[in-house]
Amino acid sequence: MRIDLHAHSTASDGTDSPAELIAAATRAGLDVVAITDHDTTAGWVPAAAAVPPGLVLVPGAELSTVSDEPDRPYPVSVHLLAYLFDPASPALVAEQTRLRAERRTRLRAMADRMAADGLPVDADEIMGLLPADSPAGRPHLAQALVRAGLVGSVDEAFADYLSSRRGYYVPRRDTPVEEAIDMIAAAGGVTVIAHPFAYSRGATISEDTLRKLAGRGLTGVEVDHPNHTAQTRVRTRELAGELGLVRTGSSDYHGTNKTIGLGQDTTDPGQFEELVSRAVGSQIVRG
Repeated sequence: MRIDLHAHSTASDGTDSPAELIAAATRAGLDVVAITDHDTTAGWVPAAAAVPPGLVLVPGAELSTVSDEPDRPYPVSVHLLAYLFDPASPALVAEQTRLRAERRTRLRAMADRMAADGLPVDADEIMGLLPADSPAGRPHLAQALVRAGLVGSVDEAFADYLSSRRGYYVPRRDTPVEEAIDMIAAAGGVTVIAHPFAYSRGATISEDTLRKLAGRGLTGVEVDHPNHTAQTRVRTRELAGELGLVRTGSSDYHGTNKTIGLGQDTTDPGQFEELVSRAVGSQIVRG
């Protein structure tokens, strides 16, 4: 079985619609794919409607969370994958609504700063291309920079105009990771830390923090990810074994926004079954 538990659609910052994501998963030869858009479950229904015979869809989301690290002067961003939770959980709905609104406000503020500096970026134009109440983010601003010819790729935009080193950057207020784990557990779901030690992406949590989160109720950790080196994968797998965490592998697919293909990294079938067995908030969708 080929199982990819981390993929994005146009419901957040991917370039494939939910239905197109399902079609791409089929073309990639996947047996299981998870839809994990940022801070939204808007893609669940259209993705489920497109599932063909032989494919399994795992409804999920990637939550924007933060962790206070003793050796850092500011909170560290933590991407928390959540699967098979009740999407109608009141506490979760309220927090995800807040996060989506904050993302849109942040995107507009950054775009306005760029426009004030003479860059050909229009916040209203960017927003007009997005679905209502979508979790707008820096990838959408990066796409605008590519369209304007200011950069050659989304990655280049993140490395330059959208980095925290530039004056265009605006911080956001994400959910403490401990609270997010509690909310998903209360909604019957399971949680996995995405690419926990992807040092190339910036500051990461410490191993001690991972231990504390395991004690808090974290279900698993993404071991195999395109941004994890071979050495990092070995150490993360060791930690998962020590802490009794489910080990997953995923591509973090974003369509053409990244050069990563579906199924580039995958999850062991036994680990997948263990993950699903711990969730009671919603069900996988079988084609």
